[in-house]
Amino acid sequence: MTATIPGSRPAGRAGGAAQSWALLRAFRHETDDPETFYEMLADATVAQFLEVTASADLRVLDVGGGPGYLAEALRREGASCVSLDPSADELRLHGRSPTEAVQADGLRLPFPGETFDLCHASNVLEHVDAPWALLDEMIRVVVPGGLAWCSFTNWWSPWGGHETSPWHYLGAERALRRYERRHGHPPKNRFGASLFPVHVGQVIAWAKSHPDVDLVTAFPRYHPRWARAIVALPGVREVLTWNLSVVLRRRW
Repeated sequence: MTATIPGSRPAGRAGGAAQSWALLRAFRHETDDPETFYEMLADATVAQFLEVTASADLRVLDVGGGPGYLAEALRREGASCVSLDPSADELRLHGRSPTEAVQADGLRLPFPGETFDLCHASNVLEHVDAPWALLDEMIRVVVPGGLAWCSFTNWWSPWGGHETSPWHYLGAERALRRYERRHGHPPKNRFGASLFPVHVGQVIAWAKSHPDVDLVTAFPRYHPRWARAIVALPGVREVLTWNLSVVLRRRW
C-alpha cells in the first residue's frame, strides 16, 4: 500500500545537539570505523523521514545508496528499499553485499515514472555534472504526493572541497595541487570531474520555481533543530549549513 505523505507536517533534525555531536564524533572515524558512522547516519535519516511521512510503509529508492546502510535501516521500520549506485565497487563497499541493489546511473533511473513513494539521494548532487537532471529524475519516479529527498554538501561549506577542504576556499585548483603535493596522488573527488559546486540558495531557488514540486522544507542535515533558521540567511547559510537536506513533494 502506498503511504500517505502529507505536505503540512514540518521536517527537521530528528535529534538535538547530542545527536549532532555524536554524528560529528563518528564522522571523524569514518575511514577506520565506517560501520559505526554509516549505521548511525542511516538511523538518523530514517528518523527524519518519519517526521514527515505518515507511515514507514514506504517504497523507497536510495540513489547513490552504496552498500545499503539506509536500506537496511528502512526495512527494519517496515519499508521496502532499492539501493542504486553506478559503481559496483561502491555497492560492495566495506565488504558488504546489499540486497535489492541495482547498478545504474542516477541521471537515467531504470524505473518507470510513479514507482516509489520516496526517492532519496545523500551526497550525490555535488558529484554529478547535471544536478538538475538528477533532481528531475528523482521527481519523475515518485508518485504524485510522494517525496524527493536530497541531501548534499554545498560548495562553500567547510567540507565543500571534500578531501581538499578547507583549502578549496582559496580555489579548487590550488587545493587540488596542494593535496597532490602532500599525498603523492590526486584526491578521489576531483573538481570538475567528480566534484562540482552546488549552492544552498541555488537549489532552493530551483525548487521554488519548479512547476511540478512544492518545497516542503530545507534544513541543515547535521545541525540540531534550533539551527534550522540558518537556511533563511542568504550568504551565511552557504558557509554554516555544511550539508543541506531539501525535501520536495511532487504535485498532483
